[in-house]
Order: sequence, then structure tokens, then C-alpha cells
Amino acid sequence: MTFKDLNIKMIQSNTSKFSKPCLSSRVGIGILFLLISQVSIAQKKEQIGNETVNVIKPYTPKISDASKVKEVADLDDEATSKKEVVKYTIFSFPVASTFTPSKGKAEGVEKEKQAQLFKNYATLGVGNYGTFIGELFVNHDLNDTDYVGGMFRHHSSQGGIKEVILDDKFYDTSLNLMYGSNQKNISWNVDLGLQNQIYNWYGLPTDFASTLSPQDGVSLIKGIDPKQSYNTISFGGNVAFSESIVNKINLKFSHFTDIYNSSENRFYIKPTVEFDVMDSAVKTDLLVDYVGGSFEKNYLNNMQPLKYGFTNFGVSPSFVMLKDDWTLNIGASVIYSLDNENNNNKFFIYPKFNASYKVVGDLMIFYAGVEGDLKQNSYQNFVDDNSFLSPSLFITPTDQQYDIFAGLKGKLSSNLSYNIRGSYLNERNKALFRSNDYNERTGNENYEYGNSFQVVYDDMRTLRFYGELKADFSDNVTFGIDGSFSSFKNNFQIEAWNLPAIKVNTSLDFNITEKWFAGANLFYVGERKDYKTNTDLVYVVAPNQNPITLKSYFDINANVGYNYSDRLTAFIRANNIANNGYQKWLNYPVQSFQVLLGANYKFDF
Repeated sequence: MTFKDLNIKMIQSNTSKFSKPCLSSRVGIGILFLLISQVSIAQKKEQIGNETVNVIKPYTPKISDASKVKEVADLDDEATSKKEVVKYTIFSFPVASTFTPSKGKAEGVEKEKQAQLFKNYATLGVGNYGTFIGELFVNHDLNDTDYVGGMFRHHSSQGGIKEVILDDKFYDTSLNLMYGSNQKNISWNVDLGLQNQIYNWYGLPTDFASTLSPQDGVSLIKGIDPKQSYNTISFGGNVAFSESIVNKINLKFSHFTDIYNSSENRFYIKPTVEFDVMDSAVKTDLLVDYVGGSFEKNYLNNMQPLKYGFTNFGVSPSFVMLKDDWTLNIGASVIYSLDNENNNNKFFIYPKFNASYKVVGDLMIFYAGVEGDLKQNSYQNFVDDNSFLSPSLFITPTDQQYDIFAGLKGKLSSNLSYNIRGSYLNERNKALFRSNDYNERTGNENYEYGNSFQVVYDDMRTLRFYGELKADFSDNVTFGIDGSFSSFKNNFQIEAWNLPAIKVNTSLDFNITEKWFAGANLFYVGERKDYKTNTDLVYVVAPNQNPITLKSYFDINANVGYNYSDRLTAFIRANNIANNGYQKWLNYPVQSFQVLLGANYKFDF
């Protein structure tokens, strides 16, 4: 206990003894308070050092030492229970606003000019070799549903190929007329076509007339008239139904003739039926396909005509299954073929199955399948592929037993797509073009001097790889390249006549400016094999049994155009820029460098 605590305790004890102090006591107390204050002040000035205090008996508090706090305080109920009523008032007054909104202005956007579309156009062009092209397309709406149209085309050349002895000019003229109607539940159109084609068998063998004297050879060549003319009359139509089990019907009839009294009729009708079975659409193609014709002479025996005729009846049901990333198209084709001339009827069943799987969305799609078909061959179709055929062909359908294929397709980016495919094809009676054997005797037909081709058939198996790449670099530049690599195996023929093992094609189109545009095309064709024999030499020396190899070739074509206005466009085209006089068919060189100037005009009535 300190001295200060002792003073305080004494004061407390004194005050407790005298409950009613007198004047003398008050004076004593004051004197005592002054003494105590002096002692306290003097003590504060003293320096107190660190000392060790030994506590003999620690202080142990007891419950009685603590004053007990009441659990419930005494409250004035009247004061606490009474609620004050508080009233709020708002002193509002108008405030003048100095904000003035400015009128908004829309950002100006330059509107792209829409190109005007025209329903009709005309094209004219002229070039070297006496080349002339002309096209005219017209279309007119009769009312809200009916329309008429027509297309005229002409392409001709006066020839002039270097080192060609016979006339090599050609003409190709066609006219098509159309009438159609688009109504609510049905759409249909009918068309009438006329075509005339004139070609010349100008491809004489390089050693022609080698067995004759120069005078006889010249006389023989002058007596050859190589002209051949084809004429076609066709009629066809299409009907489409929007609410019917019969979805559409396609039909066509054509009559094809030449100046050697060859004649062919072709007719087919193909209805398509669709209906639902267990939430799956079943599509069925029905087919009736007839071809029949005759040739006045046989190549080996001019006194014996050739006739042919086949009628195919077919039904091809199929349906599509969708599950997750899989798409399955399952079907089959059943065809019954009538040989109208030989009573040799056959029954065929072909698979029609293909599937696709999205490996990585649209970036990579795997597809595979197997398909087969009976291909109806015709004189007209063969002429479309090779215009220099002799009018003495043996014609029969091609039995494509199966085509097994698999591949990948998709997009490498938003503007770059690809397709890679491998296939194995097995065919019976595969049609091949091969040069006719010949002799150098007067009195032969104009196509019997080694300057025409025949059709031979073989059972073949083809292994093929195909690749394609397309790129749209921008709205102004597009590029594409594709190629096929094939391997052929024959059962009867020595070679796969005139079929190249390699074919590559590339194209590039771009807009130079808003007015100018250009394009280029390059294609490459590998080596082919052909074979022909001069039968007059059989009795002198043994005929050459080795096939003739046609060299590979490439061709470069380009075009440049200028849009003078929305209606008028001028262009220039250059073909065979490499000036390569290659042979597409044996002894048939093509025209070298060609240039064509032309214009196109679009209009409305």
C-alpha cells in the first residue's frame, strides 16, 4: 500500500466519523489537506527505482467483496411506453435545369449498290481459225404462274490446223424452246430441242497411202469426203408435286440420226415416290429406259446392217437414318433388262449404300459406301464423248457391278474445303474407244481409212484416287484444283484404250477492279494407249502388235473481261496458250493458239 493510498483511506475514514462537521473541524480538515498535498507533490518529484516486493499473503477475493448488479433495472414505464409521434415534412421547390439535350445524328453507312439482274442475254464472239460463237437466251413471264423461254447456241470453226490434209471445220448449232408453270401444288415444264452437228474425219494416219504410188495416193485422198452430220430432235418434261405421294416425274424422248442413215430412238421416264414409314422417309425411284437403233452397214461387212434395242425396268427404294453424327442412306436397285433383238433378258440387283460420320463437325467428315448400276449406252452418248466414231457400232449396256469408295471431306478453314476419295470399281462390258483398222483401197467408206473409232467392250477393274481442293480467298479471288490417279486391269483387251491414268485440272478466277475481271484454267492429261493396223500390210509383214502411245499434254486457257455497264461486257479469251498441237485422239491434233474477242449484252423486254 502506497502513501497516497494511505492518505485516501484516512480521508475516507475521517469523513465517515463526522457526519455533521463543525467550523473548527472544517479548518482542521483544510490544514490537513494542504499538508497532504505538499507531501504528495514532494513524493511525485522523488525518483522511484525498481524494487522487489515479496507478497506474504496473496489477495483472495470473495463473493461478498463484489456488489451484486440487479438483473432487471427499474424503468419509468410511463416514460418508456409512451411513443413519440414524429412528423416529416418535405420542403420542395422547383429547380431550374440548365441541361439542353443535343439532337442525335445517325452514323452514315454507305449502301452497297445492288447489281441489276436481267432475264435475257446475247453473246457474240469471233476469233482465229474462223471461229464464231453466238448465244441468245430469252425468258418471258406470261402471267403470275406461266412463262416461256428459249436458248439458241452456235459454235463453229473453219478449220486450218497445220499439216492436216482433209477438211477439219466443224459446226454445232442448237435451239431449245421451253414452256412452264409454277402453281401452288404443282410445277411443270416442257421443252423442245433441235440440234445439228457437223464434223469431219480429218485424222488420217501419218503414213497413209504408203502402199500406193504418189499419184494414186493423192488421187485417193482427194476422193475422201470426211463430212459427218448428226441431227437430234428431243422432247421432254418435268413435273413436281408439293402434296402428293409422287414427288416428281422426269421424262425425255430423243431421235438421233446421221447422214449415213443411222437412226436411234431413246425414251425414259423416271417417277419418284416418297412416303413415311415409322418416322423415316422412304424414297423410291422407278425407271423405264428404252434405247433402240440401227446402222446401215457393218464396218467389217458393208452388206450387213446392225440393230440393237434394250428396255430396262428398274425400282430403287432407299431411306435415310440419322443418329448422332451418323448419316446412313440404305437402299438397293433392282433392274430387269430386255434385249429386244436377241431375246437375252437379264435380272440385276445392285447395292446402294453410303454412310457419313462427322469426325470433327464440318471440319472432317468421313464417308464410305458401295453402289452399282446398269448404264444404258447409246449412239448419241458416245458421239458426245467422241465425235469421230464410225457409224457402225456394237452397242450394249454396261454392268457396273459395284463401286466401293471411302474418303474424307470437310473444311480446313471457313474459306478452304477439301475432298479426298479412294474407290474400287468393277465393271462388265466397259465401253472403250479404239481406232478402227483400215486399208487403202478405193471404194471404201469415207470413215474406213484409219480416221474413225470403234467401241470395244471389256471387263475391267479400276482403282482410283481422287483429290479436290477449293478456296475462296475473298469475294474477289477463287481457286480450285482437282486430280485423279487411276490404275486399270483388263480381262480381254491389251490396254484400257484412250483412258488416261492421270488427270489434273486447276482454275483461278478473280476480280481485278470493279470493272475488270480475269480467269485462268490449266489442265493436264497423262498418256493414253491406242491401237490400229493397216490390213493391207498383213500379207507383207506381221502387223505391229504394240499399242501406240499418245503423249501426255497440258493446256492453258485464260480470259479477261471488262464490265462497261450493268448491261454490256466485253471479253477476250485465249485457248491453248502454250501453242501445243497435242492429240486428244490418235491422229487428231487440236487447234494451236486460239484467241477470241466478244461481247455480252443483258436486257429485259
